[in-house]
Amino acid sequence: MPHPVMSPDQVAVVTGGASGIGLAAAKRFAALGMKVCVADLGHDRLAAAEAELASASPGGAANVMMISVDVAKADEVSKLEAAVRARFGGTDLLMNNAGIQPGSAMFGPAENWQRILSVNLWGVIHGSQTFAPRMIERGRRGLIINTGSKQGITTPPGDPAYNVSKAGVKAFTEALQHELRNIKGGLITAHLLIPGFVFTGLTAKGRTEKPPGAWTAEQTVDFMVERLEAGDFYILCPDNDVPRRLDERRIRWAAGDIVENRPPLSRWHPDYAEAFAKFVKES
Repeated sequence: MPHPVMSPDQVAVVTGGASGIGLAAAKRFAALGMKVCVADLGHDRLAAAEAELASASPGGAANVMMISVDVAKADEVSKLEAAVRARFGGTDLLMNNAGIQPGSAMFGPAENWQRILSVNLWGVIHGSQTFAPRMIERGRRGLIINTGSKQGITTPPGDPAYNVSKAGVKAFTEALQHELRNIKGGLITAHLLIPGFVFTGLTAKGRTEKPPGAWTAEQTVDFMVERLEAGDFYILCPDNDVPRRLDERRIRWAAGDIVENRPPLSRWHPDYAEAFAKFVKES
C-alpha cells in the first residue's frame, strides 16, 4: 500500500511535472485518486501532460491543474501555492522536482552557473519555504519530496554547477527534515529522492531508445513510492547497471577522502585507482 498521504482526494503538487520523473510521479498520484497540480514551463508540454493526467485520474480533468511556473522566481512559486489553495484547498504532497542539466565548466559563463543554481537549488528552497508553512497549518499528514542526485553526493568531475546544485539540495533537505521533525505535533516529513540512471529528456542526449543500464521514470517512481511507505529519508535508487551495494561503496569512498585525508575526488585520481578498485570489491 502507498503512503497514507497518497490517497484519494489528497492534493499533490509536482514541479517539473510535464516530463520525465515528474510526469511519471504526477500520473502515479493521479491514478491513486489524488488531485494533482503540475508546474512547469512550455504551453505544449503542459497541455500534453494535462491530457495524460486527466486520462490517468479517476476524477478526470476536474482533478488536474496545470500552471506555467519558473521555480527560480520566488513570486511565481508563491502564486503557485495560492492557486493550488484556491482550487483544491491546500497541498498535502509537494514534489520539488524541477531541474535542468545543460552542462557546465568550472570557468564557464557565470550566467550558466546562475541559471542551474537558480532552478535546481533555489527552486527547491522556494518551494519548500513557500509550501511547508501552509502544509503545517493544514494540520494533516504531508510529504515534501526533493529530487536530488547521486552527483550531489559523490560529485564526479565534469559538471560542477550541477553537482553544486544537487549537493545543496541534499544539505537543504536534511536541514528541512530536522526542522520538521522538531515541530511539536508535526505531521509533515521531508525526503530526498536520489535517482539512479533514468532515461528521460534530461539524460537522453539524442538517444531515442532506453539504454539497457537505465531505469524508466516509472520504475524510479515505483521505487520512490515503495520507500516512502517504508519511511526512508534517503531514497537511493539503483538502476540496471548499479546495484545499491556499489552505490554504497562509492559513497563510502567519497566520504573517506575527508577521513583518510586523500586528495578530493580521489576516485578519479590515477594514484588511487587500484585502491578504489580493491575497496569496491570488498564485502
